[in-house]
Amino acid sequence: MEETKTEETKPNNNKKKKLGLVVLMVVVIIGAVSLFFYLGYKATHITTDDAYVDGSIHTIASKVIGTVTNIYVKDNQAVKKGDLLLEIDQADYRVRVNEASSGVGAEKAKLIEIGARIEVSKNQLSELTAGLEAAKANLELQEANLKQAERDSLRAENLYKSETISMDRYEKTRTAQTVAQAQVKAAREQVVKAGKALETQKSVVRQVESLKAAQGSAVREKEAKFDAAQLNYGYTKIYAPSDGYISKKSVELGNQIKAEQPLMAVVSLDDIHIAANYKETQLEKIRPGQRVKIKVDTYPGKMFSGKVESIMAGTGAVFSLFPPENATGNYVKVVQRIPVKIVLDKDTDKEHILRIGMSVMPTIIIE
Repeated sequence: MEETKTEETKPNNNKKKKLGLVVLMVVVIIGAVSLFFYLGYKATHITTDDAYVDGSIHTIASKVIGTVTNIYVKDNQAVKKGDLLLEIDQADYRVRVNEASSGVGAEKAKLIEIGARIEVSKNQLSELTAGLEAAKANLELQEANLKQAERDSLRAENLYKSETISMDRYEKTRTAQTVAQAQVKAAREQVVKAGKALETQKSVVRQVESLKAAQGSAVREKEAKFDAAQLNYGYTKIYAPSDGYISKKSVELGNQIKAEQPLMAVVSLDDIHIAANYKETQLEKIRPGQRVKIKVDTYPGKMFSGKVESIMAGTGAVFSLFPPENATGNYVKVVQRIPVKIVLDKDTDKEHILRIGMSVMPTIIIE
């Protein structure tokens, strides 16, 4: 009986061994196939968990000091570009605008007055120029009369010596010559006087024109102050720089705020992107334009899509506050990470459910 049991046990053990070998071979084959497909997947799908949602955060600050009189938004409120966020008391700035406007008006009135003076001075200059020309013409006339009187006097003298004319007539011609000489002298003096008056008036015109240039500078200075006052007046109203959501609101009604003091932030969700820090050993096949599948920790059952836009020109460590100094001799090789910018497809986040700072896991598909 014992021999029979032993003979029956041996075939059973052989069957078990064969079955075990088959199972082992199946497991090895499945493992090999799985490894093959896994390695193939890893070669065409590059993933990192060091990634997050990034985007534009607009810090809202005032350009002027003052008291907050109105606030039109609250935390997490959606706003559109150009929406009024808050107002600062405008009274002081309105007064400055009015003062600056009055200053511009006063300086422009002076400029108009100087312009009128220039016009009058130029008219007088034209009259004096005409007077000088008339004096010169009169001098030419008197010189011609003198020449004629001299010829008449010489002819009368010869006739008188030949006793052809009387002494009385001869003396008249001499008197006419003397009068002509006096008239020439007077005409010359008139030309000199008219010339001096003309030069004096030219100096007056130049002086008034220089006043106009100086007054023009004064007007521009006042206009610049007026423009600055208007700008400051406009800065009392603060508008949203882009579409987005209000965040980190730290201002309340009645607060006295300073220039450049952060008051709130507008977070834009229209241009968010993924900042993925890939290891430098993963970048060999990554190129701009490649498709990306994105998993977000907040939404485990949802997949987002995008594409690689660019690869940063340096590692994250290079742009840190204290970049590594490898020349000191204490060098330890560490695999560096290089930021890759991934932009989302247009329709992948229609509801704007992604928020800046969320952790994500992007997978770049190498084709």
